[in-house]
Amino acid sequence: MTKSVFYDDSYQQECDAKVTGLNDRGGILLDRTVFYPAGGGQPGDAGVLITADGQTIEIATTVYESDRSAIVHVPTEALGLPDPGVGVTCKLDWDKRYSRMRVHSALHLLCAVLPYPVTGGQIGDGQGRLDFDIPEAGLDKEALSAELNAIVTRNLPIRSLWITDEELDAKPDMVRTMKVKPPRGQGRVRLIEIEGVDLQPCGGTHVNSTGEIGEVQVTKIEKKGAQNRRVRIVLVDKL
Repeated sequence: MTKSVFYDDSYQQECDAKVTGLNDRGGILLDRTVFYPAGGGQPGDAGVLITADGQTIEIATTVYESDRSAIVHVPTEALGLPDPGVGVTCKLDWDKRYSRMRVHSALHLLCAVLPYPVTGGQIGDGQGRLDFDIPEAGLDKEALSAELNAIVTRNLPIRSLWITDEELDAKPDMVRTMKVKPPRGQGRVRLIEIEGVDLQPCGGTHVNSTGEIGEVQVTKIEKKGAQNRRVRIVLVDKL
């Protein structure tokens, strides 16, 4: 198993690691990493691996192995890859990661403002969207934007917690997503709490307070089927 440093500190931008192998597609496996692997609608991190002799390996994205046993760093080129046992320094494309952290936290606020089951979602660079199972239309972009920004300006703490699988089984309503299930397999599940506003299972990376999200704008509300409504948001400073 790759140690997921981002679970302990989503703000850590680099770490030292050791190459444990290459998979059959040329992906690089490490014993530990700050790179978040794609999942739950959040894209995998990009950045670089730097060897002790100064070689720089660009990482295009990061994913899980099919059995989730390891995190795979996907290089932009399949040449000059490091051998197992080689030490490297992992460095994130921090601007991209931080933008996604802000968007991810903003989408959790959207869940709080619209307390309906979530049927899908996606996090992008400076923007994102959620799909809701809403029986009736009538959503208003300006009103939703105002509600979101009212919470943002309260600068509420955002923190991660852990509960056991059994505790989550006893509280099934805590799971908001209908299709994406919380990552399991280790006997415990990670929660993200926005103090007094939202609490739900989540394996992604987040900012430490709602104030860090900045001003948010709901840009579009689309009808996707009889009951599905797609709500798109953007960070205003990324427009």
